Amino acid sequence: MVTKKIGLLVMAYGTPYQKEDISSYYTAIRHGRKPSDEQIADLERRYEAIGGLSPLAKLTRQQADALAERLNMIQPEYEFHAYLGLKYIHPFIEDAVQAMHDDGIEHAVSLALAPHYSRFSVQSYIDRAQSKAEELGGISITSLKSWFDQPGFIAFWQKAIQSSLVGIPENERDQTVVLFTAHSLPEKILKNGDPYPDQIHETAQRIAAKSGIEHYAQAWQSAGKTGDPWLGPDVLDQIRILYQNSGYKHFIFCPIGFVSEHLEVLYDNDQECRKLVESLGASYHRPQMPDTDPTFIDALASAVLHACEEQATLSK
Repeated sequence: MVTKKIGLLVMAYGTPYQKEDISSYYTAIRHGRKPSDEQIADLERRYEAIGGLSPLAKLTRQQADALAERLNMIQPEYEFHAYLGLKYIHPFIEDAVQAMHDDGIEHAVSLALAPHYSRFSVQSYIDRAQSKAEELGGISITSLKSWFDQPGFIAFWQKAIQSSLVGIPENERDQTVVLFTAHSLPEKILKNGDPYPDQIHETAQRIAAKSGIEHYAQAWQSAGKTGDPWLGPDVLDQIRILYQNSGYKHFIFCPIGFVSEHLEVLYDNDQECRKLVESLGASYHRPQMPDTDPTFIDALASAVLHACEEQATLSK
């Protein structure tokens, strides 16, 4: 059997590699508008609060490499070569597509390290990759839009919840709530029937059903500071509501919209949410993020192979 060489374009948000990158990174997020000194200082303060910089850069590279290694291990038909393309810092998505082209890659599969699809977020990754591929010519990219429904992804969070429950006394488990969170997006996405909120809701339902948990809720976090309304309820508001209505003693946080330890989890959850939960006299719990957990990497591999098989079928 001839092994087919396939590019594996792993796309992600990106994060500063060093303190000197923060200004240009923040400017890229703001579409070229330089942030004020106060805004930069605030972002620097949050990075300092989690140890100086986010571990996201290292983890994203590890996830891409682990995925390619796993894909090459479990099947003989394709030889996958990983390329990392980031949205707001080098190597940019366009850089990765250029590298694939320069390496003679003719076919590639792309996926964003974000489980749920939105035209506002994931589609922007896909558009940039496809636009660069069209500009260069000679390379076709099959793009995954979402993979939240992969059984391995649901299984990872089931396992994560069980690991948190182990540390909670059995007689207090009926006073425990699991709070599923994802990054908020502007409410305007609802006007065009964007599937993002429904996919988040479905993920929470699937994990809850698989885990057999009785009490759970969903909230949005890390909303941008713009003049437009963003999806709610905000996670801090939801914590207050859940405590006032049910007096929960334990809150288990599952940031299902994210796939690794990074600023939104280590600061927004582990510091801001923890502070509020503990101020109410309750206990904060947050399991390890997917990172390079084998169950999670297998879920990504399954999604990639399904895309390859689907494309092969369509090409016949």
